[in-house]
Amino acid sequence: MPQMTKGANIDLSGLTTATGPFTVALSWIDPSGEGEADVSVLLVDADGKVGSDADFVFYNQPATADESVRLLGKAPTATGSEDRILVDLGAVRPEVQRVVIAASRYAGATFGGLDDLRLTTSDSAGEVLLTFDITDADTETAFIFGELYRRGDGWKFRAVGQGYESGLAGLVADFGINADDSDEEEASRTRSQRAAEPEPDRPEAPGPAAAPPPDDSTPTNGDRPKRVRTAKKKTTVPKAAKVNLAEHPSWQHARLFPVTGLRNDQEREARATATLLAVMAQVPEFGRRLTARFNAPAGTIQTFAEATFKHGEGKVRPDGVLRVARAGRIWTALIETKTGGNPLKTDQVEAYLGVAARHGYETVITLSNDLALDNEHPLKVDKRLLRKVALRHLSWAEVAHEAEMLCRHDGVATPMHAWLLGELLDYLRQDNAGCQGFRDMGAAWVPVRNAVTAGTLRLGDRRAMQVAESWEKLIRQLCLRLSGETGLAIAPVLRKRRDGDASVRRLQTVTSLVESGRMSAEIRIPNAGGPILLEADLRTGQIETTVEVPAAARARPLTRVQWLLRQLNDAPPELRVEALAPKHKTGPCELLKNLITEPGLLVPDTTPHIDTFRLTLATGLGTKRGTEETGFVRSIDTAVDRFHQEILQVLKPDPATAADTKNAG
Repeated sequence: MPQMTKGANIDLSGLTTATGPFTVALSWIDPSGEGEADVSVLLVDADGKVGSDADFVFYNQPATADESVRLLGKAPTATGSEDRILVDLGAVRPEVQRVVIAASRYAGATFGGLDDLRLTTSDSAGEVLLTFDITDADTETAFIFGELYRRGDGWKFRAVGQGYESGLAGLVADFGINADDSDEEEASRTRSQRAAEPEPDRPEAPGPAAAPPPDDSTPTNGDRPKRVRTAKKKTTVPKAAKVNLAEHPSWQHARLFPVTGLRNDQEREARATATLLAVMAQVPEFGRRLTARFNAPAGTIQTFAEATFKHGEGKVRPDGVLRVARAGRIWTALIETKTGGNPLKTDQVEAYLGVAARHGYETVITLSNDLALDNEHPLKVDKRLLRKVALRHLSWAEVAHEAEMLCRHDGVATPMHAWLLGELLDYLRQDNAGCQGFRDMGAAWVPVRNAVTAGTLRLGDRRAMQVAESWEKLIRQLCLRLSGETGLAIAPVLRKRRDGDASVRRLQTVTSLVESGRMSAEIRIPNAGGPILLEADLRTGQIETTVEVPAAARARPLTRVQWLLRQLNDAPPELRVEALAPKHKTGPCELLKNLITEPGLLVPDTTPHIDTFRLTLATGLGTKRGTEETGFVRSIDTAVDRFHQEILQVLKPDPATAADTKNAG
């Protein structure tokens, strides 16, 4: 795999024999855990300019009209955050000569504040073709990472690495776009009022009935030309009506996809597959989000359940077949589904890979409650079978995440589509469906937990490495769930460059288990003040959730303490509050219940300043491996949910402090 250097170029045709779209991923590590960046793409003609504003793909316009370029969105990964772009070079208009890949920051943040800036390009089979690292970022607020450009009948990639201190507006101006990055609150409000329609009487539809209308950037007759608005749109999510006509709490709403009557795993797998595939075919926005993960082209989606194929002397029957038609070409994937704790079977998946190769199908997709980390499939299969067919994996947690993002936050085309997604989400959440995602720390959990308690765990224990991997999966699923619920880009935080190496990360977790009996992770939640530190102490049986928030810009330390306490009126009384002076790692610390009557307990004796408050909530740790009432997985979910709902959501940043932070950035 080529590691590109700045200014270098390479012919893409020499890197892969796979056909179909490419995936370009931009990733970075934010040491502060508080920042983010947005990707954008420009389709440039021979004169170095875009043909029209429609050739500028960014957060307000996430795809070209012909779907040749589409932003797939941010996704939490084991290494932090990744922003993916699908580029179908075969569908790019002939007059487009270059496809420029860029990213920008906002609120005064610079790329010098990010580590491990990286562009990765993968083929339709998911194989990584090349990487390009930007190592000299400093005060730039926008960057061109690279570009795909025509050369003869083919395409090449060039590593650019050009920065701009003038932000996204300055970058796109070089390509003929007049950008307006002013605040869009008033414009968004006007569009929302214009597009408002009465909500259908569907109390279960959990989100917007329609996607936000397209931006008014195209001139109309009698109007003067408008600039492309690069300020982020503030979409309005209509509230679902809270009407319940049931006479008794035991009454259950009739559902489109019931879980009653499912007697065994085979029936669960068949119904889960049919339910998912049916919704993918009927809700194009949802189907496109999932198929784009596998580099499928944008087109008409048709799905089939339990098709039979000859294999050797017998027959095999995958759980489903997914086909996408575009411009006379048909992309096909075979689907193998597992529910509950049932593992994928190597011989079964290898048989489907053989069938796909013989029929000229592009992909085999496995779907289970397991999570793939670092883009590695959970199964180890014969690599010879992957020469012509891609093997990809999807978790039920990722399916629910995509459905919830569309249903609650991004919007879909019609109220019926929103209702269908709501019904799918309800089905996935039912225990009897077996599609709840990662729920089991594995067989190694109990022996490792007991070894930690006894003090006998050592670095060479393979079971400890398995627990460390399960811990990563649990954190990733937690981020997926919170992202779907809040609509925010929530992801793990990695503070060291070497944390990008999975084996190094897991060894660090094992070392911490051996030395202190603890596993820890940091999670970035936008607008939370700082990253959330989650620590599970197997020796004390406690989970600690911690956040550090900037103190208000007040003259006296006591008024800063009182500012915080006013916001924590309804917080748990056992919340631990610590006041930190500049450059101090510790400070006065008290429980919230004691501070209500004596706030002065937090005022330092040695220094007159408080610039940060550290808030920590301790809860009980479940000991069992699963999601039962006393299970470890459930206790982690409960601890984070409680901290998020009772503390993070009630804390509001001080306007003066936020302004000072922005100006300092």
